Amino acid sequence: MKVRGDSSTAKFLPFALPSIGEEEIAEVADSMRSGWLTTGPKAKQFEKDFAAFVGAPHALAVNSATSGLHLALEAIGVGPGDKVVTTPYTFTATAEVIRYLGAEPLFVDIDPATMNIDPVGVAAAAGREAGIKALLPVHFAGLACDMAAILELARKHDLKVVEDAAHALPTTCGGKMVGTLGDLTVYSFYVTKTIATGEGGMVATANPGYAERIRTMRLHGISRDVFDRYSSTVPSWYYEVVAPGFKYNMTDIAAAIGIHQLRKAWKFQERRAEMAARYDEAFRNLPVTLPPRPKEGDTHAWHLYVIRLTDEAQVARDAFIERMADKAIGCSVHFIPLHLHPYWRDRYGFKPGDFPNALRAYERAVSLPIYPKMTDADQERVIEAVRGILSQGTKGA
Repeated sequence: MKVRGDSSTAKFLPFALPSIGEEEIAEVADSMRSGWLTTGPKAKQFEKDFAAFVGAPHALAVNSATSGLHLALEAIGVGPGDKVVTTPYTFTATAEVIRYLGAEPLFVDIDPATMNIDPVGVAAAAGREAGIKALLPVHFAGLACDMAAILELARKHDLKVVEDAAHALPTTCGGKMVGTLGDLTVYSFYVTKTIATGEGGMVATANPGYAERIRTMRLHGISRDVFDRYSSTVPSWYYEVVAPGFKYNMTDIAAAIGIHQLRKAWKFQERRAEMAARYDEAFRNLPVTLPPRPKEGDTHAWHLYVIRLTDEAQVARDAFIERMADKAIGCSVHFIPLHLHPYWRDRYGFKPGDFPNALRAYERAVSLPIYPKMTDADQERVIEAVRGILSQGTKGA
């Protein structure tokens, strides 16, 4: 029977935890007392605040980033026979929404330095493949993709750009907020994200037509918001279904949390950046590749802090994670590339080596705990554990 090291005495430090304060709790209680539990005034307020925060004319609250991506692609007209260029180094939601619409993902490998989609590969795909409708870059870990190159390719080939910014709040690129660059940008407020509502997401866009389409399609294709109908002081029961829509609206309970999480977003980012810098300094001489830094003047959201073990490390990645668990510290792996999963592998006939940079990153990557609720003492535990494990052991043990 294996004994779990010192985990019996040390309190377990999870990989991620949300930072919820009394403000969020009070706002939720206010919603419950008001009677507005589904989409209502809190959702409207959250949308207004979010649009101002990122600098986008329109922000549409939804119940997940997955639904936001689906709505964004539907709004630009993606459908059967179309292709959408994206990365295999992401969570499956990024690609599955393409399949929802009967279209096909066209995977492009990552840049080995940034772990973001490689613009050179995007250019090659755009030059040889017919039927491409859109580019779907993913801002991995909170670091912006090379949006200047991606937007130039989009202009050249007349393509739309939908950004997966599930990790990227707040993130800047070229001095501009992510959310003001592509045609549509989608954020996640899942419990582990930089701001959390438990479940939830937001779509930002400058295009009023896309905004109106999403507003309609997120709630059954109904021509009027339910809040408008139910809050009117005059008879306002009539509505029309103008399209076969979805059930993707955000509740006021979730939005109540989001209102206050958003107000703390920059404070959270500052804490995450401070922690990332501390990790960088502590791990500088270890056999790891440190996470890439943003370009001068830009902001990294630091949703994730991902180290990659080098060939000099005397412990394999999986064993490293096991030893961290022995020390009562949770880690994760971001991501198992999509082309290794049965659905994507079998549908498209992928082999592991088809995307070598994504494969190599995956085989070495470890996501360490990084979140504002962690104390300096918590982080010191992580640092000591990482340094201890990487200074001993045998490869593969």
